Amino acid sequence: MDPLELVKDFIHKISTRDVDGLADLMTEDHLFVDGMGTEVRGRETMRTGWASYYKMIPDYRIIAGRFFRDGNTVGIFGTATGTYSKDGRLKPENHWEVPAAWLAEVTGNKIAHWQVYADNEPVRQIIERDQQEFNS
Repeated sequence: MDPLELVKDFIHKISTRDVDGLADLMTEDHLFVDGMGTEVRGRETMRTGWASYYKMIPDYRIIAGRFFRDGNTVGIFGTATGTYSKDGRLKPENHWEVPAAWLAEVTGNKIAHWQVYADNEPVRQIIERDQQEFNS
């Protein structure tokens, strides 16, 4: 499969919250790096990680605007959007949207490396506000 088409499929699976589909597109030693630089390695670890993330941000999705390909490396520029929820309810005041970029490295028709470049501060602020309201 063409690396660009594979990355587009991966983004579709992220945006439709298809955890098993995501895992199927990852190498066994897949490396995920979040916007804070935290590294997580392993397809099964990431399967669990994505499932947990979707509980916290049930409507997370990527809106890809531009793609750049250099061999088996693909750069994506767009927007990340979602709504923080600790109970499954999507409150409008907990919605966020940030410009973001992603780097994907493809090995043997699988995503070997997925890295996010985004400012997580809006999400952190929503979580902090929600926790303060809960503790009040």
